[in-house]
Amino acid sequence: MNELISKKWTELKAESSWFMFKIMSEFVEGFERLPKIGPCVSIFGSARTKPHHPNYEIATKLAARLCNEGYGVITGGGPGVMEAANKGAHQVKGKSVGLGITLPFETEANKYIDPDKLFTFNFFFVRKVMFVKYAQAFVLLPGGFGTLDEFFEVLTLVQTRKVERVPIILMGKSYWEGLHSWIQQVLAKDGYIDEKDGEIMHITDDIEEVITIINKYYSSTGLKPNF
Repeated sequence: MNELISKKWTELKAESSWFMFKIMSEFVEGFERLPKIGPCVSIFGSARTKPHHPNYEIATKLAARLCNEGYGVITGGGPGVMEAANKGAHQVKGKSVGLGITLPFETEANKYIDPDKLFTFNFFFVRKVMFVKYAQAFVLLPGGFGTLDEFFEVLTLVQTRKVERVPIILMGKSYWEGLHSWIQQVLAKDGYIDEKDGEIMHITDDIEEVITIINKYYSSTGLKPNF
């Protein structure tokens, strides 16, 4: 048994070395290609949002407005809110970026991504780095576990000052206000976070307010990668 364990462990170590190079190759590709695109805003939201849903229309209009202001749009490249945001960017000939992920149940990338701005990752953590590093702001529409994961990931990075305190904007008051109240009334009240941590995010239903928040922030700071 000891010999079998030793053999398997040796094989795992060799496999881990190749695994490391696969990870490095994804980082290298992202770091080489994304800076050339210019300042972007990452838009998150549910992949299950249908084209007739109000949130789909909001994401489309929001992306178009952001592109008209000179920003590109980054999404996860899939359907739903992601597709809507890429569609809005595409309609106004803005920069439409898709950071896809290889999953056994995932659909193909949506058709509104610029062909030269489509990325496909095997590793979630590499993809998350790219979402954050090259985004000048984050806008989150209603979504499920994936959207919430991205939301808390960004909050944690800003709270711990691992990235710049860029705008984090939640669109959809009826969806987000309950969570925001819990953050303020439970987490902050019980001392799990500082009260000022709840001020990291903005909540709105207004596309123009999103634009104002982002432009106001960058009126006094330069546009650059977040870390």
